[in-house]
Amino acid sequence: MHPYRTQTCGELRSADVGSEVRLSGWIHRKRDHGGLLFVDLRDHYGLSQIVLEPENPHFATIERIRAESVICVTGKVVARTVETVNPNLPTGEIEVYAADIEVLSEAAELPLPVFGEPEYPEDVRLKYRFLDLRRETLHANILLRTRIIAKMRERMGQAGFTEYSTPILTASSPEGARDFLVPSRLHAGHFYALPQAPQIYKQLIMVSGFDRYFQIAPCFRDEDPRADRLPGEFYQLDLEMSFVEQDDVLGAMEPVLREVFEAFADGKPVTQDFPRIPYDEAIRKYGTDKPDLRNPIEMQDVSEHFRGSGFKVFAGILDKDEKNQVWAIPAKTGGSRAFCDRMNSWAQGEGQPGLGYIFWREEGGALEGAGPIAKNIGPERTEAIRTQLGLEAGDAAFFAAGDPKAFRGFAGDARTRAAEELGLVDKNRFELCWIVDFPFYEWDEENKRVDFGHNPFTMPRGGLEALESEDPLSIKAYQYDMVCNGFEIASGGIRNHLPETMVKAFEIAGLDRAAVEENFGGLYRAFQYGAPPHGGMAAGIDRIVMLLAGAKNLREITMFPMNQQAEDLLMGAPGTAEPKQLKELHIRVVEPPKSEKKD
Repeated sequence: MHPYRTQTCGELRSADVGSEVRLSGWIHRKRDHGGLLFVDLRDHYGLSQIVLEPENPHFATIERIRAESVICVTGKVVARTVETVNPNLPTGEIEVYAADIEVLSEAAELPLPVFGEPEYPEDVRLKYRFLDLRRETLHANILLRTRIIAKMRERMGQAGFTEYSTPILTASSPEGARDFLVPSRLHAGHFYALPQAPQIYKQLIMVSGFDRYFQIAPCFRDEDPRADRLPGEFYQLDLEMSFVEQDDVLGAMEPVLREVFEAFADGKPVTQDFPRIPYDEAIRKYGTDKPDLRNPIEMQDVSEHFRGSGFKVFAGILDKDEKNQVWAIPAKTGGSRAFCDRMNSWAQGEGQPGLGYIFWREEGGALEGAGPIAKNIGPERTEAIRTQLGLEAGDAAFFAAGDPKAFRGFAGDARTRAAEELGLVDKNRFELCWIVDFPFYEWDEENKRVDFGHNPFTMPRGGLEALESEDPLSIKAYQYDMVCNGFEIASGGIRNHLPETMVKAFEIAGLDRAAVEENFGGLYRAFQYGAPPHGGMAAGIDRIVMLLAGAKNLREITMFPMNQQAEDLLMGAPGTAEPKQLKELHIRVVEPPKSEKKD
């Protein structure tokens, strides 16, 4: 017999009754019932119930030692009585009567309970992550992550992609985020960088004559904490294709990611044909380029109903500047003064002066609009707004006015708030879409200059001719995002593979030819020697797993994450370096001023 186990704790069934077995695992919990001691023994695969009778020589030992101690049990498999069968447990029809027990490792007093998974401070969970990972939910999430990645690899192979690895130590690249730098011992004063993404390498792979590359790629960005990205590192399904247009990339990847979602959606509906929504349309309808399409509310421009109206606030805003607009946020079933007042209070809590509204009700057999705005604009305009929005008695509409660039984010938040309050969002589905036609450039108000709106390596629509003849802020990009339930889960584009077009694109953003050659020399040189038209994308594995696991936080689907201060509490990173190490790397640490130090 094997010294530790003949079966796993999740393997035994009624067919094993009468067999002598050996199991090893952790004591999940203990229960004393009328002299019999019941132990739930847990390993990676599941639970088995162990029974110890009082005359068992190890009874007192097992009664004494703590939960999470590791033991090895030898005994006979016995069928449970009908009334004690546990239908919720795969091994619930049997139990093991212990004959011999060996304590392999005793557990000290636990800083973090495993059984029951009670809420616990995150810093404790991260410091004792090895205990946290024993908890059923987190353990299952990590296994789910592994299966999702395996499914991605399987589907990418079926779609004709080949996995290639790209370097981790590379050159610093000004791609928007801050690099993690690695000092060179052999080249004093010089540094490698950890890749923010394999962007340039995967383009070079295409220039090198390979096709349909993919990689489960680690990416590193020294960014401030964000709700939807872990500090330090994240993983993405990275891919690139040669001789393709935008439709080719979207057509190749949509079935891959749809099937990944379907495989792990636990029966929830998944969008079959992803709608393609232009960026400008997404902003106008949803106030964001990451719309949650489970929310049925679509905003509309109702400016004409307020122009010259008796509601002087909105009429004055429209007269002040031709770019100003009034947007309506229709709210089916929201037609009560109490709900409208709650929305108005919420808006004030968001730093807004308020949130104008109209709600419609039956009054004396007739449908009428109510609220201050309805009184000021009159019944005809109120009715015209209702008709445009397709609303009925018991519905409401909220309004935001001004420059859409300034209020669109707030309007989008109001759309989300109204739908959630009214229970309009179907939580039990995965709604996916493509956002396309992103602006190639945007105006950087802080630095008073034109900057790239998204990925600087994307091909502008219209190519070099558009860059030379059109207003930069009007140019669209062959850039696309995939969005699921309000989260951006993938981003990509058709690349700019022509050196002169590349130089011109960067010149408009303030980098001259010399700067392009210095910062992107490898790619720029490669484009001089025959580069195929190519494009690709990258899908965020962490966010996809989070959505499929139904988790609220990326740390719930990551094995060893940092906290929001970018600290690894388990391993004590970041830490200080020994003087000898710093000397070898030609580095001297300069302490920050006291005012910049942590409290």
